[in-house]
Amino acid sequence: MGRNAGLIFFGFVLTFLLLPLTALAAELPALTGRVVDNAGIIDAATEATLTQKLADFETKGSDQIVVATIPSLDGEEIEPYANRLFRAWKLGQAKENNGVLLLVAPNDRKMRIEVGYGLEGTLTDLHTKLIIENDMVPAFRAGDFSGGISKAVDDMIMVLEGNPEELEARGERNQQPPFNSDDLFFTIFIAIWAIIFFGGLAASILPPIFGQKIGPGRYRWLGMT
Repeated sequence: MGRNAGLIFFGFVLTFLLLPLTALAAELPALTGRVVDNAGIIDAATEATLTQKLADFETKGSDQIVVATIPSLDGEEIEPYANRLFRAWKLGQAKENNGVLLLVAPNDRKMRIEVGYGLEGTLTDLHTKLIIENDMVPAFRAGDFSGGISKAVDDMIMVLEGNPEELEARGERNQQPPFNSDDLFFTIFIAIWAIIFFGGLAASILPPIFGQKIGPGRYRWLGMT
C-alpha cells in the first residue's frame, strides 16, 4: 500500500514538472502546400508566385523549400519549434535530408531558416543569417512581409543552386558603415586646428635654432624673415 502511494505521488510530481514543458510546446500546423500562411501575412499573388517558384525549384533538383507562417509560438522558442515542425513535415528526401523550412512568427517578431543536414554545407549558418538580416528584417520593419519572404526565397534558391557570391558580397557591403558628413567635418576641423597650432609653434621655435639672426628678435630661415 505504501509503495503504491509512493508511485502515485511520484507520478503526480513528474506530471507537475512536465506540465510547463507541455504548455510551452505550441501546436504544429498541417502541411497543406509549399506555402503554409497560417498567419495571413502573404498576399494571394505572392503566395501563388512562391508556390510555383518552389515547385519549379523542386522539380529541377531534389531539394525542397517550404515557407510557413504562424501567428505566435505561444511561448516556445523558435529553434525547437522549427525543428519539431521540420521533422513532423518530413521535409526533403529521407535519405538526402535536403529540406529547408522558412518559418515566420510575426506576433513574436521571430524568424528562422531550418536547414536539413544534407544541405548544411551549402546553405550555411552564415547564409541564413545574411538572408534574415538583409532580406527579411528590413522588409518586415517596413511592413512588407510578402516582399521580405519572397526575397529570402530567391536568395535561398540562388545559394542552393551554387551561386552564393552575390549574397555574400551584398552582406559585406551592408556591413560597411555609412558615410557620415558630421565625422568628415570634425576631421577637417581638427586637421586645420592642428596645422595652425603646430605651424605657429614651429614658426616660433625653429627659426632661432636653425635660422640666421639678422636683428633683435628677427631671423631669416628657409627664405623667410
